[in-house]
Amino acid sequence: MKTSARNQFAGEVTEVKHGAVNSEVTIGAKGAQIAAIITNENVERLGLANGKTAMAIFKASSVILSVSNKGID
Repeated sequence: MKTSARNQFAGEVTEVKHGAVNSEVTIGAKGAQIAAIITNENVERLGLANGKTAMAIFKASSVILSVSNKGID
């Protein structure tokens, strides 16, 4: 697959949380994770499940970053 998008994250699907219409899919690699909300239809169409390899391609303006607050008072 060729793409001009520079914001890519490849890894393994670590979790799929199904909702009524959408699912939250988490991809992990090298100690980092990214989560995306996609339709249940696309989860099925793409065959996303725990252990599958996947790539997230995203616009920088669509990213929200957070850090763990463990140990922070």
